[in-house]
Amino acid sequence: MHILIPLLPLLAFVVNGLFGKWLKTRAAAVSIGAVAGSCVLSLITLGRVLSGETFYGTVYEWISSGDFRASIGFNIDPLTAAMIAMVTLVASLIHIYSIGYMHGDKGFARFFAYLSLFTFSMLILVMADNFLLLYVGWEAVGLCSYLLIGFWYEKKSASDAGKKAFVVNRIGDFGFGLGIMLIFYTFRTLDYHEVFGAVQTIVGQTLSIPLYVTTIQADLTTVICLLLFVGAVGKSAQFPLHVWLPDAMEGPTPVSALIHAATMVTAGVYMVARANPLFSESSTALMVVGCVGGFTAFFAATIGLAQNDIKRVLAYSTVSQLGYMFLALGIGAYTAAIFHLLTHAFFKALLFLGSGSVIHAMSGEQDMRKMGGLRDKIPWTYGTFVVAALAISGIPPLAGFFSKDEILWQAYSHGTNYGAVLYLLGASAALMTAFYMFRLVFMTFHGKSRVETKAARRLHESPWSMVGPLVALAVFSAIAGFAGLPEAWGGGNWIHHFLGPVFGHGHEAAGGATHLERMMAGVSVVIALAGIGLAAFMYLVSPWLPGKLASGLGGLYRAVLNKWYMDEIYDFLFVNPGKRFATFLWEFVDAWVIDGIVNGTAGTSNFFGERIRKFHTGHVENYALFMVTGVVIILGFYLFA
Repeated sequence: MHILIPLLPLLAFVVNGLFGKWLKTRAAAVSIGAVAGSCVLSLITLGRVLSGETFYGTVYEWISSGDFRASIGFNIDPLTAAMIAMVTLVASLIHIYSIGYMHGDKGFARFFAYLSLFTFSMLILVMADNFLLLYVGWEAVGLCSYLLIGFWYEKKSASDAGKKAFVVNRIGDFGFGLGIMLIFYTFRTLDYHEVFGAVQTIVGQTLSIPLYVTTIQADLTTVICLLLFVGAVGKSAQFPLHVWLPDAMEGPTPVSALIHAATMVTAGVYMVARANPLFSESSTALMVVGCVGGFTAFFAATIGLAQNDIKRVLAYSTVSQLGYMFLALGIGAYTAAIFHLLTHAFFKALLFLGSGSVIHAMSGEQDMRKMGGLRDKIPWTYGTFVVAALAISGIPPLAGFFSKDEILWQAYSHGTNYGAVLYLLGASAALMTAFYMFRLVFMTFHGKSRVETKAARRLHESPWSMVGPLVALAVFSAIAGFAGLPEAWGGGNWIHHFLGPVFGHGHEAAGGATHLERMMAGVSVVIALAGIGLAAFMYLVSPWLPGKLASGLGGLYRAVLNKWYMDEIYDFLFVNPGKRFATFLWEFVDAWVIDGIVNGTAGTSNFFGERIRKFHTGHVENYALFMVTGVVIILGFYLFA
């Protein structure tokens, strides 16, 4: 049964890829049927794991050569079961939503083929029982992101965004690949159980790293973890490799939802959580993970404050929320990280699909400055969107409150200066998150209408194929948090106990019903309400204030609006020098050196050939003269030498 979970979406990809031209709109039924079937099997698997079953085994022996063995095998444990249930459930809803969103698009069948391949790739990634198969899924989701971000390849911006995502991820994947190679070099295997079971044998070992004229000794476990984390930084869009994700908004909105909620960007978080036995043995690696995550959560939130494109606001919120997850991983709170990953999948998918419904109603417009007053025109979209905005802001009893508060509580209770700094970064990001999310809500749905007359005449609620998934995701966004209801609130923290066997090395504890924990949860709610209240004051009560504030802040506002000039910095440091170097190679090395050698050889041969050809007259007497002359020269050489 387990093999059918990834196999069904793969079959849908093959069918739609080969026969989509004839299937046309029926391609949607093929993909939806396959992914829905995969979802049912995933939920059955989750139920079996809940009852105590697990599965770990090889399905197919792929490569066997000497010490190296590569197999296609699955590891079905609580972490995998939770991930595949989330991936297939969210992917199913996104597939259904896409029927309405992509209606009439000439690439309809191709789109559903790519969506199915994306789902298959993510399922392989999370179900793998070894690092090599994980890497196959890792690279496959990267390929799918390239295909889907650049789906409308006729648009230069979409084509460029796809290439940017692919290139930036190559940087992270290079480090990830080196990490996997080092794992095999160290353990002589890539199997999870064998690697994690042997971690204690390498604790304290060092690795000699040549550096210019000297050699440094580095902790082997730390080097492995940091190389793996480089891959996670690229795939999960953490600073400084976050720049590809906002540009990914050029793809169709269902793609954005799938990338940001269920696939691709969650892969890095999953990988670090899966490799927790390695990371738990390196305090240095964990500190790097936590610091990068905490800084990214704060940094991306500042950018989200000033964006005017509805999807870009959500893109930077994804970068920030992923930062929360890495912050949790960095303090050993693996369960809290995965809990937030799961709840985030629901409300972030809802936010993106809701924004897609807005864009659909606005005939393609994405600038919030050209919206306003839409709540009466698209009430279902508005209602579900507010649920998601409240969830991501951390308002109880919605899902985001429990998962985000768990991360902040784990950071606060870490008992170190490191934990305190991460808590302050997380709390600051929470304030900004609540502000920019309700800035988006108020600019889009409230206030006076700024919709252009032509678009206003066509304003309409989305079809039920789009609204239905919004309602379903709103329900999940409301109730998913109760899976992690802490003991301080009368719950049993079910998710902690469910994932506990996977994260036996974690530093977190389920905790008790403490007054301090309840008090800190109250602080989190106050922070969220402060952000919402500030947004309401600035965009509902005093709508003139944002413009005046932007003028007063001057350069600071422009820096935030321009994403702290990260793209410009990368262009200056890497892209433009790379282009100049490529131009040099083309204009000088290729044109003069390579072409010069080839053309010079041909020219030399032609030069001598032209002159030698003059001796080939076709007259016998000339040839006889040459022969006699040659004989005379040879005889003269022997006689007078």
